[in-house]
Amino acid sequence: MAAVASATTAPSLNKAVEELAISTSAPPEKYIRKEGLGGSASELPYLDIPVVDLSLLNSSTPEAEEELKKLRLGCSSCGYFQAINHGIVTSFIDEVHDVTRKFFKLPIEEKKKYARDVDDFDGYGNDTAYSENQTLDWNDRLYLNVKPENKRKMKVWPENPTNFRQILLDLTAKLENVNEFVSKAMAKSLGLEEDCFSKQYGENPIGLARFNFYPPCPTPDLVLAAKAHGDASAMTYLLQDKEVEGLQALKDDKWYKVRIVPEAIVVNVGDQIEIMTNGIFKSPIHRVTTNRERERMTIAVFFAPDVTSEVKPAEGLFNEKNPKLYKSIIDYTGNFFQLSQQGKRPIDALKV
Repeated sequence: MAAVASATTAPSLNKAVEELAISTSAPPEKYIRKEGLGGSASELPYLDIPVVDLSLLNSSTPEAEEELKKLRLGCSSCGYFQAINHGIVTSFIDEVHDVTRKFFKLPIEEKKKYARDVDDFDGYGNDTAYSENQTLDWNDRLYLNVKPENKRKMKVWPENPTNFRQILLDLTAKLENVNEFVSKAMAKSLGLEEDCFSKQYGENPIGLARFNFYPPCPTPDLVLAAKAHGDASAMTYLLQDKEVEGLQALKDDKWYKVRIVPEAIVVNVGDQIEIMTNGIFKSPIHRVTTNRERERMTIAVFFAPDVTSEVKPAEGLFNEKNPKLYKSIIDYTGNFFQLSQQGKRPIDALKV
């Protein structure tokens, strides 16, 4: 999600992580995690994530009820589900992966034409350094605000590949439809009016895309591709790399790997849906590991309410026996980054 903070530029950030991966035998000190990673990724079990067939959710059949139960179970137990039959054809998803790969394979100087400003978030770059003591993530990424339209910063939208911009617009529109459908299904699974979550998105909801490139790392046991975090979004939709794993989720204080499911979109609850559901649905803490031999590319699209909308627990999810767990907030995203850089989990600050 978009940040509202000023950054300092560490000397190592003059180079993309891609360049560091090629030119150094060991990552710079700024990338090394002193506390370790809590065990080898290969030793971790897989997280039990429900696979939900979205095509079955819109009917009045026993199959639809079963899928609704799986959706609710995933969102309430671990904060994840794997969406299949989501209505986005495989050939289009292949195009998304293709333009992502072509962009990141451009020469460094070509990619730097779309570099983010030091005090901004949109554009091509790597981990933003907010303090001298921050441990950096081993990735290069391209952040782009897509919705609302007046938030687009077209100077950092790639024109190479030539179809990149149109693919991004199409992807966001398709996933926006999926998100509307999923929001209604989530409400239905909790016995609420179908539009109760959709209403909280407001008139100008946020749509943000992040294209991720994780180069190989010579010390995967000491370096993370993305530090542990929850998402500031309402919902997140991830197109996984088709071959290389890396996403891990925390459940019951233990780390688990997230399996690659062919044709599936990985869907996770963000902090703002946890607030709207009064804590019934969980915004999972997750991270991304590095790989010694192989690079990895993913595409994440985040949806969040209008910055002027009040986000709060939905009526019907709290009463005298089940009290309200979260205070309401406007512009959670802006508050998110200010608190997270203080080492706090922002959603905790809203607990009643």
